[in-house]
Amino acid sequence: MTVTTDILVTGGTGTLGRAVVGRLLDGGLGVRSLSRHPHTGTGRRRPRSYAVDLRDGTGLAEAVAGVDTVVHCASTPSGGDTEAAGRLVEAARRAGVRHLVYISIVGVDRIPLRYYRAKLAVERLVEQSGLGWTVLRTTQFHDLLLRLVRTGARSPVVPLPAGTRVQPVDVGEVADRLVELALGGPAGHVADMGGPEVLTAGEVVRMTLAAGGRHRLPLPVWLPGPSAAALRRGENLAPEHAVGRRTYAEFLAERAGARVGG
Repeated sequence: MTVTTDILVTGGTGTLGRAVVGRLLDGGLGVRSLSRHPHTGTGRRRPRSYAVDLRDGTGLAEAVAGVDTVVHCASTPSGGDTEAAGRLVEAARRAGVRHLVYISIVGVDRIPLRYYRAKLAVERLVEQSGLGWTVLRTTQFHDLLLRLVRTGARSPVVPLPAGTRVQPVDVGEVADRLVELALGGPAGHVADMGGPEVLTAGEVVRMTLAAGGRHRLPLPVWLPGPSAAALRRGENLAPEHAVGRRTYAEFLAERAGARVGG
């Protein structure tokens, strides 16, 4: 294991970033959290919090100064990831950062969704950064699927993409893997990380509705276009890397009583 100084986690207040920050703090490491909003919480161990918006970069130089490793979790489907990553890479180079770890998604090179194209562009920026780098691609988080079904369950009929399968993975297990990678040396593209099982979209919807005690009608919808076709082909899956242990059913059981829908 490589000895490190401070580790900076971008998106440190998000679902994944907060889990990574917590595990690093539990390990007694020096941790900085970078997010548009300050890191909040109780307890004696807290990260050094930097309220930085990567879209404009104000305060970024101070956040990366003296940092050994950056774990880049910040991301938004609304756009701007490539520009934000460019600012981060430039600041990291100037600060002499040794290692940049980036979290990506299985299928970004095969599914032409706009968000996936942006993630792939960030991967290429990281590869060409001149820094030591590691990229981990994972399948979809349990939390994302729950959020999508909750949104759909606001109406009596829940549309679901016909023929689509998912391989949900636990965000805590992904955080564990990112910490392991951050504490090691630059490794390039590492093996994908997928959840322990492949489920159809219908199974996910029915399981989620049942766990939340909601009664809705799932409606399969055949979506057109190359992205939908790629999903039906399973380009978002990594069955040969089903290394996750916590199933979606176990995740839901631990959230028993949570409302699904509005």
